[in-house]
Amino acid sequence: MSQPHPTILIVDDDEGHAILIRENLEAAGLTNRIEHFRDGQAILDFFFKGRPGNSESFLILLDIRMPKVDGIEVLRRLKADPELRKLSVIMLTTTDDSREVERCHELGCSVYLQKPVDYDKFAEAIRRLGLFVPLLVLPTVTTH
Repeated sequence: MSQPHPTILIVDDDEGHAILIRENLEAAGLTNRIEHFRDGQAILDFFFKGRPGNSESFLILLDIRMPKVDGIEVLRRLKADPELRKLSVIMLTTTDDSREVERCHELGCSVYLQKPVDYDKFAEAIRRLGLFVPLLVLPTVTTH
């Protein structure tokens, strides 16, 4: 069962990027609940130690370079879980290493989106992503 307004989870240790992402998703007209996690361990705790038995849909915007647990390891752990593997994960990073792109897709990311270094281009990329989100039909997952 899908829900029309998935919760958007921004996982990025750069507070400025997280604010920019939130503001531009909202500028695109999104009214979805948006939560920010500052490192990979925090998002893993949310899903593996968080709210037991809740069932809802999520869209994860996951940075790769983060402290504690990096985005690739977060992706690996989420996709290794039989229930959480259904999560839609967009890798959102400045890295354009083709091996990393391939690795993320092998692990099950939905989309790999390179963050433009230029502020205005980054803002525009996120606004465009915000226009795309309402078209998504995402499965619900039950958190542990």
